[in-house]
This record gives sequence, C-alpha cells and structure tokens, in this order.
Amino acid sequence: AYANLAASLGDIPRQLARQPKAILMVSAHWEEPEFTVQLTPEPGMIYDYGGFPPETYQIHYRSPGSPELAERVGQLLGDASIPVYGDPDRGYDHGMFSPMRAIYPDANVPVVQLSLRKGLDPAQHLALGRALAALRDEDVLIIGSGLSYHNLRAFGPQAHEPAKAFDDWLADTMLRSTPAERTNRLLHWEAAPSARFAHPREEHLLPLMVAVGAAEGDRAVVAYHEDAFMGGLPVSSYRLDA
Repeated sequence: AYANLAASLGDIPRQLARQPKAILMVSAHWEEPEFTVQLTPEPGMIYDYGGFPPETYQIHYRSPGSPELAERVGQLLGDASIPVYGDPDRGYDHGMFSPMRAIYPDANVPVVQLSLRKGLDPAQHLALGRALAALRDEDVLIIGSGLSYHNLRAFGPQAHEPAKAFDDWLADTMLRSTPAERTNRLLHWEAAPSARFAHPREEHLLPLMVAVGAAEGDRAVVAYHEDAFMGGLPVSSYRLDA
C-alpha cells in the first residue's frame, strides 16, 4: 500500500505539462484562527508527531519558500475580502514534507504552506480555493494534503466497512457529480454514510475543499486508491484538471 502511494506521488511530475514555478500546499496539520500563509524564504522542519522511529526525526526537506508567492496569496485573498495573516517563522510540517519528498525528491521547487482556518467551515475553505484559482494560470500547483479517512481511534480491518462507505460516497461525489452537485455534496459532507466515523474531526478532509474550490469547474480523476491502507482502510486521492 505504501509503495503504491509513493509511486502515485512520484508520478505527479509526469502528469503535469511542465514543472510548476512554485507549489501552494494546504496541510491538514496547520490550523490558525484566520488563514495564515508561510512567509519564510527558508522554512525549517516541524516534527509534529510522536512515537515514530528515530530516522523520522532526521528528515530535512530543504525546498525554498517563496515570499513572492506568499505575497500573491495575500493579494488574492485580500481582493476576495478574506482575512489572511503571515507567519515569518512557520516551518514545514509532515503534511508537507512526507508527500513532497516523494513528488520532488530533489526539493527543487519552492513550496509555501497555507493554513486551514479554525472552525473548519467547508464553505470558507471552498471560498478560499476559489480566491486562489488564478494561481493555476500562473504556474502554481495547489496541493491539498490530508487523508480521505482519519479516525485515529479506528484504524485497521475493523474500520474497513465504514471507511469504504465514506470512500464510495467521496468517489461518487468527485467522479460522478456535476461541478455544482460536487460542491453541494462537499458542503454537506456530514450527511455522507459513516461521515463522522471517517472524520470525527474534519481537518484531514478540508484540504480537499480548497483544491475543489480552486478547480470548481474541472473534472476529477483518481490519482490513488487503496483498499487496505493502514491494515484495511479504503482511501483515495484525486487530481482536478481542465
């Protein structure tokens, strides 16, 4: 399962028309009272986990930041009347460096992180994506980094059925709904089968909302699917493109 995930992430550069000028990363592992953008040109590392092997605390993903992209994010959100703050000290969390190490192992593409907003309102995060849509025409790749199932108290084979129920709903939403239907279903995601079992707290689902908002009229395709992730969980990731 992990080899398949690594391969799907490593295939992202091939799927792009060209190497992006920069990447805007929305990670499930950063929340602030208001949307906050990373300002530092040389972000450090944040090992925001515990109980893992020693080598996982020695990872150094040294891609540069991009104050220019951070400024552009601030401009776009300001134009949309969305409050945004800057953090000059924020480093890269594992929601960023674990996928990015597989996507661009040479760390040669600037990456800027953008936080979630506390309260985790789907409408606000879809609106955030809409405000950022212009970046896609400016050679900026927008990545939402989360997990389609995230119940830390129920990982493994015993969670297969509720995880599958939610994953099936998400596939139907992403792949077989019109753009307007997709947005409406995501706004009301709590009505999905096993929604609160799959996401007791929805911070790992919200990065998808940002990506969908930024590509609201585009089709989605499955970028990765696994039926037995973490011992038995169906999970999926999606790419949106014109």
